[in-house]
Parts: sequence; structure tokens; C-alpha cells
Amino acid sequence: MANKSAEKGDLLWWQLSLLGIGSIIGTGFFLGSSIAIQMAGPSVLIAYLLAGTGAIIVYDSLGRMSAQDPQKGSFRSYAKKAFGPWAGFSSGWVYWSAEMLIMGSQLTALSIFTKFWFPSIPLWVFSSIYAVLGIIVVLLGSKGFEKVENILGVIKISAILMFIIIALLAIFGVIGGNASISGLPDTFREYLPKGFLGLWGALIFGFYGFGGIEVMGIMATRLKNKEDAPKAGKIMLVTLIIIYLISIGLAITLVPLSDFNDKQSPFVTALHNYDNLKFVPHVFNGALIIAGFSTMSASLFAVTTMLVTMAEDSDAPKKLAQKGKLKIPTLALALTVSGLATSVILALVMPDSLYKYITTAASLMLLYNWILVLFSAPRLIHITHFDQIKRYLGMAFIFLAITGTLADKSTRPGLFVSLAFLLIISTATIILHFVRIKQRAKKLRNHRISKPRKPRR
Repeated sequence: MANKSAEKGDLLWWQLSLLGIGSIIGTGFFLGSSIAIQMAGPSVLIAYLLAGTGAIIVYDSLGRMSAQDPQKGSFRSYAKKAFGPWAGFSSGWVYWSAEMLIMGSQLTALSIFTKFWFPSIPLWVFSSIYAVLGIIVVLLGSKGFEKVENILGVIKISAILMFIIIALLAIFGVIGGNASISGLPDTFREYLPKGFLGLWGALIFGFYGFGGIEVMGIMATRLKNKEDAPKAGKIMLVTLIIIYLISIGLAITLVPLSDFNDKQSPFVTALHNYDNLKFVPHVFNGALIIAGFSTMSASLFAVTTMLVTMAEDSDAPKKLAQKGKLKIPTLALALTVSGLATSVILALVMPDSLYKYITTAASLMLLYNWILVLFSAPRLIHITHFDQIKRYLGMAFIFLAITGTLADKSTRPGLFVSLAFLLIISTATIILHFVRIKQRAKKLRNHRISKPRKPRR
């Protein structure tokens, strides 16, 4: 099998955590949270808390498997070891499909952010520009990718901290604006303006805000101490949960819920009414573009890497693993770029509804693989009774997020898109299974024919 244990790396645990922040904080949080706020109101905080808890549970299993047996294919390799070739094949292609959708979602969000300055230019123009820039980052190689992601990770955290500081100054009256502070909800109805159905439907966007832990699993093979993989993820995710809850809580405190929309980040919306801070929304919008571009580049890098490991392991055409003159897997990158091109075309055809549809489908595809991680863990690592309880709890949260897409008509198309992808991948998995059976049978027959018979006495 081609997915051999990784060689000794040079990453420290805090560098992997920073890389994780660079891979996770992006448009899923900076724009997806606005949709979640519209659906759930202040109860959106519960959605992000549940989603963050679920992400910690999933990464705990993935990190422990990475520490015990580092594999280039990460979760795909563990699924294959736990359940056989069919699981590795389907997990890899589910992930590739998810990342294609995620990159489409991110390209759309980046274009929406950029239209804040250039409202008359269509989405597909910006999508094309960002797609080309993302390809350039991947061409820098893994070392260049790590450096870029670490720098962008620091910028993201700085942007969120900037918002938190400005929001607190506004709440305490240090900074004045045109609008009065909305304040915290006084009644249960205000906390759940659309009832439990709104919270249920928003849960999928909470999980999307933590999409990217898979990249940490892939990059964990680069750790100097492989045993630090679980620690790097847990510390990073707990930090993200705290930052997410504080920043979203401040945003919904500053302005009425009716001000939020899916065409603008909630943080830009919250700062828009302050005359003496007119420059801040522009600065913050620039930081959001950097954040979104960072996660898009991370997705592009991760999915190209995954295609190569799949090709090496006979779960994809062997040619995808071949490297060209630039020492990069040219065909694997070309296949990924074709997915980006599709996203650009979709941005041209259906710009208004694109983001929500693709975001929902991408989130669901990621969650299907998260479930497979939780199922793989007991077969590969030691699981205690408490670990079992956590696994069931994580599965329950994921199940709620998946079924919650039925609660809102705007997210249902995304569910059907993800199910269509699953159907295609399942069909391909079944076909490949029978093809491999025939190949083994043919190989066995040829071996028997070529084997010389012993002479009779």
C-alpha cells in the first residue's frame, strides 16, 4: 500500500494549531454565520457551541489515530484499514467532492466580499481572479503553503480580536454611532425568534464554521512529535469556540437581527453604523477576503494532496500521482482546477442562490466523512467507555445538523445535491468492488495456468 507512515517532520504542535486556524477560519464563519444568525437569532450561539463540541470529538478520534499511526492519507487511510478498500475509495472521493463544493462556496463568498467595494462587477469575474491566485499558492509547494497559511492565520485572529475590541468599546459608550445598541434578548421568544426549527436549521452552518480539521489530519504527518496531534487540535478548537462565541455574541448585541443578511459579513454589518469608524468596515472586509482566500488555498492544497495519495493507493488513476517539471502533480491539480472552473460557471449562471446551496452541500459532504472517522476509531485505537459516550454524542450532533437541513427550504437543495454526490460515489464504489473481484480471479487463474505441474511417477 502506498500510504506508508510519514517520515519524521519538523512541525511543532503550536505550528500545527496555527495551521489549523489558517485552514478553518474563513468564509464558513465570516459569511456563513450571517445566515445562521438570520435563521436562529441569538440562539445561534448554541448552534456554534454544539458544532464546536462535535468538531472536538471528531478530531480527538482523528488526532489519536494520527498519533498512533501517521498516514499520508489521514482519515481515508484509517477508513480503509478499518473497513477495507471500499471505505478508503468512497471516503477519498467524498472528501474530494466536499472540497470542490467548499472551494466553490469560498470563491462565491470572496466575490461577495469584494463586491462591497465594486458592486457593479459580476461575481464570476472575482471568482476567476481568486481561483488563479489560489493555484499560484499551491504551486509554491508544501513549505510555501505552510508559511502562507501561518501568516494568514495570524491576520485572521488579529481581525477577529480587532472586532471584539471595537465592539466592546461601542457597547461601553467609548465609541458612538448612529444606531443604539440592540442589547441582549429579554425573553425566551427573543432568544429563539424562529423557534427550535430555526436553531435546528442553523446547526449546519455552525458545523461549516469548523470545516478544515481534515487538513490538520493530513498535515499531522509533518509533526516533529506525532503524539502532539491530539493536543494541537484540541487547544486550537477550544480557542476557536471561545473566539466564535464572543465575536458572534457581540455582533448580535450591537445591531438588530433584521440588519443581518447573506450578502455581507455580520461583523461588517455590526460596524457599519459608526461614523467615526467609517474606515473600519473596509479594513475588516479586507481581512475577511484574506481569511477566505486562506481557507480556499488550504482546501486546494489538501484536495490535491489527497488525489495523489489516492492515485498511489489505486483508488484513483495512477497518472494523477505523476509530477511534472515543476515537481507538482500536474494532472491532480488540473482535475481540481476543473472543479474551480465549474464554480466560476455556476457563479455566472446562478449568483443569487449559489452560496447557500453550495455551502449546505459542502457541509453535509464533510459531515459524512466525520461520521466515518467516528466509526473507524474503535477498530484502530483503544476506546474507553467515556470515549464511546463521546462518540455517540458526536454522532448525535452530526445527525441533528444533517437532518436540520430539512427544516429550512433554502437548505434542502443542498441536501439533495449532497445525496446525489453520495449516490454517484456509492455506485462507483460498487462497480470498482466487482471489477477488483474479477481482476483477482483472473490473476489467480493465470497463476494456476502458469504454475508448472509436478511430473507423475
